[in-house]
Amino acid sequence: MTTVALTPAEFVNQFYPNFWWIPAGVLAAALAIKLPSIIRLWKDPLLRAVGGLLLLACAVFVFVAPSTIARVNRLTGVANFSGPWVYSLLTAFCASCLLLIISWRNGLSDRSDHTRRAMRGVVVVYASVIVAMWVLFALADVPEERLRDLDTYYANTPYMREMIVLYLLAHTLAALVTNGLIWNWVRTDGLDSLLRWGLKFLGVGYAAQLFFDAAKISAVVARWSGRNVDWLSTAVAPPLACLSAVLIAVGFILPHAGQYLHGRWHVRLALHELRPLYLLMRTVNGQGVPFLLRATPELRLVRRETFIRDVLLPLARHIDEDRRERFHDAALALGHPPDQAKALAATAAILDAVDARNRTGEDDGTGARDTTDLLREIGAVSRVLRRPEDLRAIRARARDTTDGKSLTG
Repeated sequence: MTTVALTPAEFVNQFYPNFWWIPAGVLAAALAIKLPSIIRLWKDPLLRAVGGLLLLACAVFVFVAPSTIARVNRLTGVANFSGPWVYSLLTAFCASCLLLIISWRNGLSDRSDHTRRAMRGVVVVYASVIVAMWVLFALADVPEERLRDLDTYYANTPYMREMIVLYLLAHTLAALVTNGLIWNWVRTDGLDSLLRWGLKFLGVGYAAQLFFDAAKISAVVARWSGRNVDWLSTAVAPPLACLSAVLIAVGFILPHAGQYLHGRWHVRLALHELRPLYLLMRTVNGQGVPFLLRATPELRLVRRETFIRDVLLPLARHIDEDRRERFHDAALALGHPPDQAKALAATAAILDAVDARNRTGEDDGTGARDTTDLLREIGAVSRVLRRPEDLRAIRARARDTTDGKSLTG
């Protein structure tokens, strides 16, 4: 049994009926990722606009699938009704892209006449294009249903020809303008790195749309001259549309998902950072923070910080300020920077306070000091606890200095 290798065009043609569900699924996943933020911050017009754009893009790929095209045509009873319907969705998506980029780029606070005119112009132009396409479709004679090659099959049909050209020009213009706005924005100084990468993905995604338009327009123009290169429309354009959808979805979710993951990483890092001090405070308190099954990392961090401060507050009565000053001088003498010397001294003083409390009892402390700095420095103190060799060195230095003064005295 021999197998014949498929050409790229044959491969796309073989999987064409199900090809469109790939980008639809990717866009639906992107919308699902964004949805919690959209619901939580519903009053944010930019988030609503992103949600609407992703919904429109997903709808385009759902309705362009051959099975959906046939179903819509049957439900309406109009042959090729899906044609202007899909073109209208695609045109609305183009307008949404332009409006979103204009709003996003200029910021919600920009209410200048130029921005308002630009947004009104986009709405008027693309709404007119959609109306014109439906008028042209109503005037055209397109009795034979085409599920895959409507553009090229009716490329020479009066009125339908104009409708096809109109949607392709509107789509190309939107892709060109959006591309220009995005890449100009990418070159702006001071952008957040995640936003810059998101914009780069968007830029490449809209560039892929330009290649999609080039393939479609080439196939249609070839029909006008009597040639048949329909494979450009049916085999080259679909993968470009799929690639574009994936890149655009990544571009929109990357800044949001990246910031979310960045925030979660910092929370978990803070939890890990406080663990040594938390374990030390557990030895003082006798127990730790009660376990909560559904506690989020943010809640765990707050509870851990609160527990540490609650234990440190009474423990501060056992801190010997003179010894803390000697530890600080010893750390500076050993070459530690001032901030690090301060944290080392505080940590050594806390360890001494723990020993003193264990010897004398909880209520026998005599210190009465301002604990504001100590409670604020719990992260630095906890980090120092991971460096016992530095703590041993400053304690030994402080002891030697004290012994030396005693001998000379």
